Amino acid sequence: NSEEIADIRGVEPHTDIISPPGHSAFHDAHGLLDLIATLRKASDGKPVGFKLCVGDREEFREICVKMVETGIKPDFITVDGAEGGTGAAPIDFSNYVGMAMEEGLVCVVDLLTGYDLKKDIKVFVASKIITAFDIFRALCLGADLCNSARGMMLALGCIQALKCNTNECPTGVTTSDPDLRRGLVVEEKWVRVKNYHASVIDEFLGLLAAAGVRDLTELNRRKIYKRTSSRKIEGFDELYPEVEPGAYLKNLSASRI
Repeated sequence: NSEEIADIRGVEPHTDIISPPGHSAFHDAHGLLDLIATLRKASDGKPVGFKLCVGDREEFREICVKMVETGIKPDFITVDGAEGGTGAAPIDFSNYVGMAMEEGLVCVVDLLTGYDLKKDIKVFVASKIITAFDIFRALCLGADLCNSARGMMLALGCIQALKCNTNECPTGVTTSDPDLRRGLVVEEKWVRVKNYHASVIDEFLGLLAAAGVRDLTELNRRKIYKRTSSRKIEGFDELYPEVEPGAYLKNLSASRI
């Protein structure tokens, strides 16, 4: 790390910064919710949420059960798909760890719905959201909002050199080296980012019109079809049947008796 990074992060300069996957502030679902309550109080009620890439459906179910039991809920949850990540990530993590966006998003939306929590929690999604159809598909699966990092980076001039962790990004997008950063000409690149964003939104509105949708609340899993074999096409509503609100609360009550 550099002197600047060391000063910001409070570490020794010119040393490797090891960022473990675990979180020092909590170790289980109850601890996570306690932290959310603490942060909400400390921020005078500002929205508090967390981001995760789903690895185990039952672990997220445990979080939902604890939300029901404690009454502590985040304002939002951001679901990151396994397709996401950066050039700084270990290759095995990038290629093999976590659920893909489609399955991970469905898992989170359906469990929140089943425990009657979705009405109080917004679900964001982030994982190679680049095109208008990426947004359309995510909203049909139950997302409330889409985050796009990769699309904006490509608009900035990212060439996917996979040097994010080396401080040697040739286009200046992911480096603190002042010489390389000169390649990122803000006066030129902001226009490209603006045009990209406007273009995606315009194309998304075109998709809504083509689907006969007047309001985002009309988007659902029946709007998307997927080829599952050379001879078969299935709707998302068949692949991922929607869960009735509160459907899992009956099992929760039974487990307490």
